[in-house]
Amino acid sequence: MAGPTFWNAAVLSTIGLLMGLYVAWRLFWPLRLPVWAKALLSLLLVGLAVQLRIVATFWGTMASPEIPKMAIAVLATGSTAVLLLALAMLLFDAGLLAARVLRLPRAVSALRTPLLRPLAAGAAFLLSAYGVSQGMAVPKPRQVEVSIKDLPAAFDGYRMLQLTDIHASRLLTGDWVRQVVAESNALKPDLIVITGDLIDGTVDARRDDFRPLGDLQAPDGVIAITGNHEYYAQYSDWMRAFRALRMQVLENSHTQVRRGDAALTIAGVTDPVAARYGLPLPDLQAALAGADPAAPVILLDHRPRNAADAAARGVKLQLSGHTHGGQIIGMDQLVKRANGGFVSGRYEVDGMILYVSNGAGLWAGFPARIGVPSEITLFTLRRAP
Repeated sequence: MAGPTFWNAAVLSTIGLLMGLYVAWRLFWPLRLPVWAKALLSLLLVGLAVQLRIVATFWGTMASPEIPKMAIAVLATGSTAVLLLALAMLLFDAGLLAARVLRLPRAVSALRTPLLRPLAAGAAFLLSAYGVSQGMAVPKPRQVEVSIKDLPAAFDGYRMLQLTDIHASRLLTGDWVRQVVAESNALKPDLIVITGDLIDGTVDARRDDFRPLGDLQAPDGVIAITGNHEYYAQYSDWMRAFRALRMQVLENSHTQVRRGDAALTIAGVTDPVAARYGLPLPDLQAALAGADPAAPVILLDHRPRNAADAAARGVKLQLSGHTHGGQIIGMDQLVKRANGGFVSGRYEVDGMILYVSNGAGLWAGFPARIGVPSEITLFTLRRAP
């Protein structure tokens, strides 16, 4: 889930408009209300469905709505409820059509119960409010053990923490980021890696929100790569800002972590959205150029879809994010189609281990999680038998 470029803004707005119109037609127009009341309720509902486009027109951008935190949460709750209700209405209408074709009068009668759709609307709103609250929650640690062939003995038990998709914004502010940093430091990792989408918005707008990332602590430092959201506002300025926080940012390059004579290669690539801005595209060959052939390679790639290419080049472990785990149970089936079949958790890809984190945060345009918790991921590396 890549925020406003998972689909372009026009397509997102069109889908929202169609969902809003459909829900209004099926929810309000069957009610015994004056026409003006139905029209007013429909207008309000359609406004909720396309609220992100309205906000971006006056306050900020699609990538970074610049309105108060609670306003974002309330509007997101409404638009998510419209999405859930649209899915429910489609199921009701499909069931009604099937019941009529199969001549099942009791089923027809049940699906035409006047209270069915209003009750569904209430349930959708409550579920949406829960989902947004989960999207704003501070992520909990998840511990994963990874066995790597030919891992040097000196790195057996090495603790590497992954943060991804932090999305610092007017919704997930500096106080939230500070709590994520505290949770991360409490795990006492040897190395911290950040696999993109750290922020939403400009450097000036997010100055107080991203600053707590400078408090991340690990003996081998903090290594980061870009996600797609870094490109939406002042890419070069963000690279300087991250490096000023003592992060080592890898842009189609690599670095080494050493324990005596033993080494691990940590490589990182850029994001494909760079093409829109005339910036370097992801280049794994360049990232690995000159790397020690005896050192196992851990690749940081924001998107998981090119994992097979990484495996073919001998990468042992790839860490990715971008998908947010699909955010809502069932939606993962759509998200994984856009990401090479990968959406959440651990995969084996041609002898390489790929891990796709659900991410710590969410884009403020759709900040709901239902059944897909956020995470801070701590990896313990083990030497494979």
